[in-house]
Amino acid sequence: QVQLVESGGGWVQPGGSLRLSCGASGFTFDNYAIGWFRQAPGKERESISCINLVDGTTDYSDIPQGRFTISANSAKNAVYLEMNNLKPEDSAVYYCAADDFLHPFFVENKPEKCDYWGQGVQVTVSS
Repeated sequence: QVQLVESGGGWVQPGGSLRLSCGASGFTFDNYAIGWFRQAPGKERESISCINLVDGTTDYSDIPQGRFTISANSAKNAVYLEMNNLKPEDSAVYYCAADDFLHPFFVENKPEKCDYWGQGVQVTVSS
């Protein structure tokens, strides 16, 4: 069955960095797009970044403002989110999701429409 497993979260001080990983299995990796989303307590889930594994194109919401970079390793069936200069407002549970029609859902900030989800990983930015 389809599985998405996030890892790499944790606690970091403001200005620090984290690299999140999303390991995928159970579907043809290169036929999909994978996106990163996050949800803070009391807030709706919001789009962060996505990558189309068919052609490698990437997109970012306004949230990262150049601080985050998404990448993929097809040999490892993994997508990464490198996060730099983290701020306290970046604290949230970060999820990866996969869908073969993900980009419109990402742009519309409607991640609930994505077919497959990981369990999420907590990122806490505080001093």
